[in-house]
Amino acid sequence: MTTVHEPAVSTAADALSVWPASAVEPREGELTVGGVPLAEVADRFGTPVYVIDEDEVRERCRTYRNAFPDAEVLYAAKAFLCRAMVHWMAEEGLGLDVCSAGELELAVTTGFPPERIVLHGNAKSPRDLDTALRLGVGRIVIDSPSEIARLAAAVGPDGRQKVMVRVVPGISAGGHEKIRTGTEDQKFGLSAPTLGSARAGGAPLDGYAQHAIARILDQPQLELTGLHCHLGSQITSVKPYLAAVRRMVGLMARLNEQHGLVLRELDLGGGHGIAYRPGEPALDLTTLARKVRAELTEACTAAGLTVPRLIIEPGRAIAGPAGIALYHVLSVKRTGAHMYVAVDGGMSDNPRPALYGVRYAPRLVGRHSTAAPAPVTVVGRHCEAGDIVAADVELPDDMRPGDLLAVPAAGAYHLSMASGYNLVGRPPVVAVDDGRARLLIRRESLDDIRSRDVGL
Repeated sequence: MTTVHEPAVSTAADALSVWPASAVEPREGELTVGGVPLAEVADRFGTPVYVIDEDEVRERCRTYRNAFPDAEVLYAAKAFLCRAMVHWMAEEGLGLDVCSAGELELAVTTGFPPERIVLHGNAKSPRDLDTALRLGVGRIVIDSPSEIARLAAAVGPDGRQKVMVRVVPGISAGGHEKIRTGTEDQKFGLSAPTLGSARAGGAPLDGYAQHAIARILDQPQLELTGLHCHLGSQITSVKPYLAAVRRMVGLMARLNEQHGLVLRELDLGGGHGIAYRPGEPALDLTTLARKVRAELTEACTAAGLTVPRLIIEPGRAIAGPAGIALYHVLSVKRTGAHMYVAVDGGMSDNPRPALYGVRYAPRLVGRHSTAAPAPVTVVGRHCEAGDIVAADVELPDDMRPGDLLAVPAAGAYHLSMASGYNLVGRPPVVAVDDGRARLLIRRESLDDIRSRDVGL
């Protein structure tokens, strides 16, 4: 079934609600973030360009630490990572959640303490595990039974590595089916069925968390510290997290009965949803913290368990609202009643609209238009009909080549998912703060692309 979306309409009061708190409009048509005019950033660094508000990132880190004072907060590096981001997380007292040797090495070589890093991944490579052990990563989250023997062998008879087990709680939550990871029959984690469940033939399922945990307990090199689950991404309701707490505590109680096991950590993952357009819901962090804490205490008390330390892993909720993508308009085309505005970027720097229909609210900056708003589809420059930056949005009817468009809530899963499609090169990242703009990641050049092409 095709879903019909109405054009996004913003009032003057809520037009900047999805922008960084520092965003102001000193004059009509001008927009500054972190005290820096966005048009100035585009002129100085070119487009496409990602802009990230350093103070917004730091404030969001502090909001998490204040909301969860007794929990360990790990920034999910997959959302967006660079050396500056690593430095900001270290200074704000957050840990890191990484998914590869690349993310891990970047963090540690920047000076981040490896003991405050957790390694995830449903298919960790030998390099991932070797790098984690060599650098002394704090915990490794086991995602499949085959990892247990591999990891124990890599640790060696005299070594010791803290691990957690990723459990699938059987809860469907998230903004799109492609980013829901808490349900059965997908690639992440180990299921936690009721006792006695088995295949039709009576054989136990290999993916059961209980079986994996029993095997871990037989490995003296591995120290099981707790359980992990991640429900999905872009979750805006507290209820799925409360259900996850109940189910995870239920599993912890069964493990305590079977093995006398007392687990001291419970990682609820992340997936905290943000608003991409004015009027959209976002997860209420204060309510989440209060209700999760109460639910965890109540469930553990009922089960006779010591309350474990809570771990959470926000990524998008820290980086997303702090970022902006800037594009120049290359062409404007009218086909019947529809207007297409083509920009100098697209799915190579943001594949999310094509992957799972994310919708943005771009804004004309750099000039004031008195033209009436018109329904517009902002498209990219790539050779795909699905290369859409923003569908069914309202922009001035006099849009023209050379105009500058700014897309808010662009700090997460843009550069980290960017590709080399059409060899256009990935955009730079510019940080703004206190009236100053500085380059964090330079633009990928043709020389960069050519230098990797070593054969004829």
